Formats: sequence, C-alpha cells, structure tokens
Amino acid sequence: MNARGICKILQSRADGWSEGEVVLANPGWREYAVMDAAKCQKIPSLEGIDVSVTQFLGALGGTGLTAWFGIKEVARAGKEDAVVVSGAAGATGSMVVQIAKHIISCKRVIGIAGGEEKCRWVKQHLGADSCVDYKASSFVEDLKRETEGFAEVYFDNVGGEILDLMLTRIKRHGRVAACGAVAEYNKDSEQGYGIKNWFEVVSNRIEIKGFIVWDFLDKAAEATKEMVKATREGKIKIDAGNETVVETGFEGVPETWMKLFEGGNRGKLITKLV
Repeated sequence: MNARGICKILQSRADGWSEGEVVLANPGWREYAVMDAAKCQKIPSLEGIDVSVTQFLGALGGTGLTAWFGIKEVARAGKEDAVVVSGAAGATGSMVVQIAKHIISCKRVIGIAGGEEKCRWVKQHLGADSCVDYKASSFVEDLKRETEGFAEVYFDNVGGEILDLMLTRIKRHGRVAACGAVAEYNKDSEQGYGIKNWFEVVSNRIEIKGFIVWDFLDKAAEATKEMVKATREGKIKIDAGNETVVETGFEGVPETWMKLFEGGNRGKLITKLV
C-alpha cells in the first residue's frame, strides 16, 4: 500500500545521500525499503523554527500544500471574501484557516469543527473569527448566524449534510473547493447522504471544483518555501497541536487510522512504526 514517510537511510550507494540522513520518500507501509534516490527528497532546513520533522508529512507537506493551493488557486479566496472551512481542526482545515486569515487576509474566516475544545482551538490558536460546533444541537442556527450576509468561499473537507447545508449559505457566484468527503468515505451508495440543495448551485451560479494536490506538483517546491517562510514570520503556527502522532506496530495500523472517522485526531494523524 502506498504511503508517504519520513525515513532514515541505513545504507546508501548514491552520491550525495549519506547513512543516517533523514529523508522524505514513498516507501509504502513497510519497515524497510530499497528506494531510488531520485525519488527521495531532502528535508528543508528548519533552523530557527521549533517544528518537528514529522510536520513534513502534514502541515509542511502534502496536507499543507493541499490547503495552500485549494484556498489560493482553486477557491481563489481574496481579501474581500468571507470563507467557511469545514474540518477546521483537522490537518488540512487547520492550515486553510491560517492561510486564509493570516496570509490572504480574508475579511472573515469561519471554521466548522466537532466539540467545544476543537472550536476553541480553531479560534484562539489558529485565529479564526468564529468556529461553529457541528455536534451542538443548535448547529444549523449557529451556522446561519455566523454566515449572515452569506459567504463567498467554502472549503469543503467533509461532504454530506454539512456540504448540503453550506450550499444554502453561499453567495451568488460563490466558490467551493471540494477537497474531501470524510463524512461519506465509509458509506456505500445506499447509505450516503444525497445532496438535497443542488438547485442552489444553479440558481446562485455557484462554482464547485474538485482537486487533488498532485495537480500542483510543479509548484510544490516554491509553495513549501513560502509556508516555511510564513512559519518563521509567525503567520502560520505549527506545533504539536497540528498533529497527532500515534506509536504502533503494523497490527495496530487499522485501529489507528479509524481515528480519522471518529474525530480522534487534531491536525494530521501520523503513524510512527515501532
């Protein structure tokens, strides 16, 4: 099974790659792998930043790049836009909130997350203007209140009922970056939540665009430099709160990754094989 990983070189026959060096690669789910040096990536320097190297699997890796290109190029968020981000306490959503608020300087950033603690973290730590708790009985009313005047941009990480509701809270000619559908991943076609407000897309000329980070690989290196720079400047906060690292053996991997669908992680869920 394919997987991105942070790996230590145990032996090398390639020029410029030394034993003991830590690199980014795609070794798959295994303890040892023989890799082509051309397909490995040296980890950029984090000198002067108190950031764990594991963040290159998350906030400074594919997850951060997904947030970067999704909000900047797919949704084309600007300073005059109100932006709503679902999964705001998750790996991608937490980066979207910070990029929208502190780099793009959107006029208003509203997060959606599950539970009071996560919502508090999204507001106080990430800097969102507000965060709505989807687990609260008053969720629908709360979201309508926070999106009074409607939103120009919705960054969707969850799909399902929240996407359906958000279609009624987007301005005419608004944009939706369709990044994920975590609420639907483990459901078959009969169990899935059917969108009921689709006509809102037609009547309000809403633009919905799906994307995958691989679409922007040619721009990834430059974007990574920009994110590291923003971290040094304090515009992006990256710390232990941006990731959940679980130490486990192979036998514990399935149980660990089910945490994604139970809200058991904050930020990127990382498996450390021990």
